[in-house]
Amino acid sequence: MYESYYALSGKPFQLNPDPAFFFGSSVHKRAQAYLEYGLHQSEGFIVITGEVGAGKTMLVRTLLNKLDTKKVVAAHIVSTQLDAQDMLRIVVAAFGLPIKAPTKSELLLSLEMFMVSAASEGKRILLIVDEAQNLTPRAIEELRMLSNFQLGGRALLQSFLIGQPEFRETMQSPDMQQFCQRIIASYHIGPMNDAETRAYIEHRLHHVGWKDKPRFSPAAFQAIYESSGGVPRRINTVCDRLLLAGFLAAKSVFTPGDVKEVVSEINAEIKGGVLASGDPSDRDGPITLSPVSAIAKEVGALPRPGASNWGAFGVQAAKLEERVAALEQSVASILQRMPKDDSQQPMVIGKVDKRS
Repeated sequence: MYESYYALSGKPFQLNPDPAFFFGSSVHKRAQAYLEYGLHQSEGFIVITGEVGAGKTMLVRTLLNKLDTKKVVAAHIVSTQLDAQDMLRIVVAAFGLPIKAPTKSELLLSLEMFMVSAASEGKRILLIVDEAQNLTPRAIEELRMLSNFQLGGRALLQSFLIGQPEFRETMQSPDMQQFCQRIIASYHIGPMNDAETRAYIEHRLHHVGWKDKPRFSPAAFQAIYESSGGVPRRINTVCDRLLLAGFLAAKSVFTPGDVKEVVSEINAEIKGGVLASGDPSDRDGPITLSPVSAIAKEVGALPRPGASNWGAFGVQAAKLEERVAALEQSVASILQRMPKDDSQQPMVIGKVDKRS
């Protein structure tokens, strides 16, 4: 709607992660460096965590786009509450191998033969597990055991685990000591600062041909930062709504008042969603320019410890949208790579379809 009014070639603040819009903030560049370091090491686990909307999926998609498929065979899966046996089957299927083997030993043998074959061709094997916070201890242990595959003293599998901060709590469990010993690097993606938030907004606008229409006052950028906390998806939500409101009101300049008005509308929608759901189990508090405690009291629950002042409805909707899209892409990529029948040899494909 507002794209033509502002002479933009597309939507600059879409929620679906698109590597074309990747912005290298300090935290995202550092996380990217950790992943590239892991690729260079070709062994063990790299763990990347971040809050919902921090840009984890964008980071993974950007990495997958850069991989040399002649050198790296990558599989990208989205984890759920699966036991060890199901996790093994998903990994096997993600690499395009048949999963009809009746026993675990046969599945492991099939996977090992695949890895040895790829290694003999000079290729490295990369497994990316998204939503790692959903992994059960038994599933994590299964992944650790897969990291034992070696050929001539060289590890055959490199794994990246991407998840929300809860995964770090899982790793602190006494039962996870052996797993933690296999982690070669770990990083948490934090929010962007105010200067990076402005640069992020301008970067996305320039990508769609922005010619300073609409214009954002310096104070408007600051208001967007304060209301979003520097989290990319929250910034996108506020800015997309701001552009829509500007189009409807025929505005060419945005002020802090415009941002505050949009944030108030979002708050009202979030409040309605919270009251309608009646589920206080996962509330972060709404995005707001007002004190967090006052808003939390209004909706009936204080934010959980460590959470930023976003909003249960917005967070739950974002989680649901992200998870459904990720599961659909994961299943589609697995099915695409499964042989039509057991007589066919699996095709080694350099990169599995990417998530978000």
